[in-house]
Amino acid sequence: MIEKKLQELGYDLPTAPQPLANYVTVNRTGNLLFTSGQGCFRNGKPVYQGKLGQDISVEQGYDAARITAINLLSVVKAELGDLSKIKKVVKLLGFVSSTSDFYDHPQVINGASDFLVEVLGEKGKHARSAIGTNVLPMNLPVEIEMVIEIEE
Repeated sequence: MIEKKLQELGYDLPTAPQPLANYVTVNRTGNLLFTSGQGCFRNGKPVYQGKLGQDISVEQGYDAARITAINLLSVVKAELGDLSKIKKVVKLLGFVSSTSDFYDHPQVINGASDFLVEVLGEKGKHARSAIGTNVLPMNLPVEIEMVIEIEE
């Protein structure tokens, strides 16, 4: 049902990204999945690079967060095989690479939050933190982690 909703909305889940270092992309304990941070990659390349408040607009940052959420779902699908096993998104932790005078981190991470609610409905509503940082790997503007509760 979730994958059908993705198709109806015009989203295609990419192949799950592979780890860039010595870690796993998702770790399962009990009925919780913890994802590693993901970025705004498409076909293995960053869609956006740079800092919010300098190189990237809030609208581009929002899109970067949406692309990142799509990648997060692809990691979850690779782990579960079926997105219908998602009971609820528990929490997002969003990092935004930004200048010291940029204050719109929540508006940027809304790209991921809005996408998850659009696709998952009530299951997509979550607790969240949006944090500014001075740099992210590969000069990405956004990195997001997600915690999901799954059906056993």
